[in-house]
Amino acid sequence: MLSQYGVLDLWTYVAGTVFIILLPGPNSLFVLATGASQGVRVGYQAALGVFIGDSILMALTAAGAASVLRVLPMLFMALKTLGALYLCYLGLRLLASAWRPAAPLQARAVAVGSGSRFRKALLLSLLNPKAILFLLSFFVQFVDPAYPHPALSFLILAAILQCLSVLYLSLLIFGGARLADAFRRRPGMARLGCAATGGLFLWFAGRLAFED
Repeated sequence: MLSQYGVLDLWTYVAGTVFIILLPGPNSLFVLATGASQGVRVGYQAALGVFIGDSILMALTAAGAASVLRVLPMLFMALKTLGALYLCYLGLRLLASAWRPAAPLQARAVAVGSGSRFRKALLLSLLNPKAILFLLSFFVQFVDPAYPHPALSFLILAAILQCLSVLYLSLLIFGGARLADAFRRRPGMARLGCAATGGLFLWFAGRLAFED
């Protein structure tokens, strides 16, 4: 159907994309916890940050940023370090808020602090140079090398991924809003969820920092 635009094996790509989106990661966890602690409207602010950040990474991938990161390994390492430090910062703030006595649910949001959820989600997405390399290695499998305009093929693949991602993030936001009701009735559950989320963010930070 899209082969005339250089896209190969469309349904295989869609199936692979769904699987990738469903894998847990800091972005989806951030949106879920924000929806659970701050409600649907603020959850969508976080989702918008992820959406824009991912769109920028996809545009950079199509423009050849992955090649630049390979040629300049120090730049890649610097971005990895920044990303790991930011995840570590969020994780520690979450763990600290979980141990505060009688803290309201709103104070235990993933985006602990006064900064906007949109900005924090945007930084989470952008401070992950491995995403650019992954997107390139994944997208290139479904682009016809003989097609004269590969950037258009990349754009089509990116649009499909983002549409599926928006649907998934919406499910997380509304699911998080349902969790908020349970958290309000059970403060201990909210505290435990906040601590678990903080621990996961620290794990993501360690994986980003120490994996090759």
